[in-house]
Amino acid sequence: MELGTADFNGQTLKRARTLAAVFLASWCSFCMRFLPAFEAAAKAAGISWAIVDVSDYDNELWDAFNIEIVPSIVIFKDGKPAWRRDGIPGRGLSAEVISEAVGEMKSLSAQT
Repeated sequence: MELGTADFNGQTLKRARTLAAVFLASWCSFCMRFLPAFEAAAKAAGISWAIVDVSDYDNELWDAFNIEIVPSIVIFKDGKPAWRRDGIPGRGLSAEVISEAVGEMKSLSAQT
């Protein structure tokens, strides 16, 4: 699933209950390496996730979520940010962050 600006202003996130949003840009080599690893881990764990393409520097989601570096992961619970990890300059996000995100998704999903 891919999320755009309208999804953050509407009901999409609330309907999803718990959703991991991966903020990335097509010009970011760290994002392109991170995405397949995250996708595989998310599918294996059965968690809900979406891509948020912020390739355009004018995308208002940069400011709305204070994204300063991509990739970044924000986990939403009932439409509100509940957990976040931002990429590290020159390194991106690690496999440990993927494991951490999957664990957090499972924990948040178990809460009702």
